[in-house]
This record gives sequence, C-alpha cells and structure tokens, in this order.
Amino acid sequence: MRVITLKQPWATLVAEGIKEYEFRTWKLNYRGELLIHAGVSIDKEAMKRVEHLNLKYPKSRILAKVEISDCIELNKEICEIINKKNPLIYGNKIRNGYAWKLTNIKKIEIKDEISGKQGIWYYDL
Repeated sequence: MRVITLKQPWATLVAEGIKEYEFRTWKLNYRGELLIHAGVSIDKEAMKRVEHLNLKYPKSRILAKVEISDCIELNKEICEIINKKNPLIYGNKIRNGYAWKLTNIKKIEIKDEISGKQGIWYYDL
C-alpha cells in the first residue's frame, strides 16, 4: 500500500481528522488509499501551536489510512479558503504547489516501528 511520511504533529493531526489537506510542491495524479506514517522529525513551531490539544505524537509508526480524493493546485484564493477552514492548523500562509484532499480518514494501530522515507513509498499491511 502507498505511504507518505509526515512530521509530527502533522501525522497525528491527520489521523485525528483535524488536518484534511496535505501540502506538497508536486502534483499527484493518484487517487485512492494512502497510509499516513509519523516520521522521527518534529515541527517544533507547530507542536507549540497544538500542545493544548493534549494528543499523543508517536514516531516511526503508521497512524492512519486515508483516501486522496483530489489534488488541488494552490493559488491565493484557494489558500484563503483552506486557511479559513481551520486557522489553527493551516495558519494564514499563501502556499505554492498542491493541496491533497484527504477523506475517509481512519486511525489504525500498527505497533511496529517503521522507518520512513521521502516521497511516496510502499508498505505491506
């Protein structure tokens, strides 16, 4: 199955259904299931913003299965729409690139520690 590694807290925020868009500089033509993997890296600034949520942020674990339902090319107008959906998570950045729309988010528990990789990679469930 396809997998993408995200820094924490982003991986947990996706798994919890709080973050519905993943931002990338590259277009993705694939639509379908994707596993969300929490890497070992941490976005310290983002962790400070969401610490009040009192969530657990495991590392080196697959946390969720989602579906990529769309890949939206970003511009100022689209960024503003996404940002308004959840200012805590998306801030007020005007981004370049693409927003992958994540739907059918389901938390899963895989106890194994798994090393992440860059880009899309594969893991057998």
